[in-house]
Amino acid sequence: MTGLILKLSPNERVLINGAVIENCDRRTRITIRSPNAAVLRLRDAIHPDQANTPVSRVCYICQLVLTGDAEEAEGKKQALFGIEQLSRAFRDTESRAILDQSTAALVAGNHYLAMKLMRRLIPREARLLAQVPT
Repeated sequence: MTGLILKLSPNERVLINGAVIENCDRRTRITIRSPNAAVLRLRDAIHPDQANTPVSRVCYICQLVLTGDAEEAEGKKQALFGIEQLSRAFRDTESRAILDQSTAALVAGNHYLAMKLMRRLIPREARLLAQVPT
C-alpha cells in the first residue's frame, strides 16, 4: 500500500485531520497511509483576513472543508457558486480550463485539488483588479 508522502522542511507545520504537526529542525518524510486524510500544509493556508477577493474566498471555503471547519455539502455549494460567478470575469482559455477543472474536483469531492487549482488564478485576479478604475 502506497500513500501520500510529505516531505517536510525544518520546522514546517502541516494540518492532518485537524491536528497540527510540526517538524523538528531536520528535513523529514512522512507517509500517510489513510485514504481520504485531510492534509494541508500551513504555508499553503489562507488566513481569514486574506480571503478578501472572489478567488481567495473560494480557496478559503475549500480550506475550511479540508480542515473540518465547514460542512462538506455546504462548502461545495458555496465554492461552486463562487466559481460560477468567477466564470463571468475570467474569459481566457487557460482560466476557463482552471475553473472547469476546479468544478470537476469539487464535484468529485476533492477540495484540496480544487483549492490548489484555484490558487493559480490569484495572480490573474490581481491583474484584473488592478485594471478596474476606482
